[in-house]
Amino acid sequence: MAEPRETLLRLHALGVAYRRDGRELHAVDGVDLELRERECLGVVGESGSGKSQLLLALLGLSAPGARLSGSIRYRGEELVGAPAARLEAIRGRRIAIVFQDPLSALNPYLTIGTQLTEGARRQLRLGRRAAASRAAELLATVQIDAPTERLRCHPHELSGGMRQRVLIAMALMCEPEILLLDEPTTALDVTVQAQVLQLLRDLRERSGVASLFVTHDLGALASMADRVAVMYGGRLVELASAAALYAAPLHPYTAGLLRSLPRLDLPLPARLPSIPGQPPDLAELPAGCAFAPRCPLVHERCTRQPDLRVLPDGRANACHFTGSATQVDAAWIRA
Repeated sequence: MAEPRETLLRLHALGVAYRRDGRELHAVDGVDLELRERECLGVVGESGSGKSQLLLALLGLSAPGARLSGSIRYRGEELVGAPAARLEAIRGRRIAIVFQDPLSALNPYLTIGTQLTEGARRQLRLGRRAAASRAAELLATVQIDAPTERLRCHPHELSGGMRQRVLIAMALMCEPEILLLDEPTTALDVTVQAQVLQLLRDLRERSGVASLFVTHDLGALASMADRVAVMYGGRLVELASAAALYAAPLHPYTAGLLRSLPRLDLPLPARLPSIPGQPPDLAELPAGCAFAPRCPLVHERCTRQPDLRVLPDGRANACHFTGSATQVDAAWIRA
């Protein structure tokens, strides 16, 4: 029997809201999640579902004007409302992030070596030579050839895949316990994407770092995550082990996302299935369930916001429909 893993990060009723035209928009609305030691927790959903806002809130990096509510606890320590100096001490050292666009995340005027060593020199108090040595070791770890020479390069001198590996090395410089991955393969071609995903799996196996993997790509997440959380309109709508969710999604939105993936084990259809309509505008969310306008199982009860219910098998689902995964899938076939 596997030993229980300690909870590193616990979110309770987390909210991130902004004011626009006199109204409050909830980019993240009442999210409850836990991240455990050595775990990879996937967070999926379409653009605008609140995934990236969730990550930024964890590090106190939300845009100016954001109002955070609820709780973020790292090893029991409350981070919502924590002093800026404390959040800065945690960033990079305890919780690090890999952004999705290396060209935006890396400073074009500074060498790779300067950007890699900055965090270690500040957080770990390493000298220039020791920090450079560790940076070269990490570049080798993320499979960049001639790592010492690469330290003298600027970002534009590296390929997209190499820049993404640099961001991963930068996040690992201070040996964090938690790695936040904000769609780290979105800007990469399929071959390089597969290499980066394999690298992340290898790093997790060697170091045991826990990760929160945010993506809109359920296919990329399939081989990475232990559990998967699905977000829609800023809310958590389904949470389950990866095996259970991929085999039998209970929420109509999750089922629609999975049906939209091309299948290599089935004949290629003339047209891939898709979810009709568009993701909701946070300024004009419908009353009740935000997914109702696009849902094949919509009913009059959907005018009420469904609660996230924990089921006997441990998974959670926020839908008024209580039927089986087979019935949910059948509804999409009929739609």
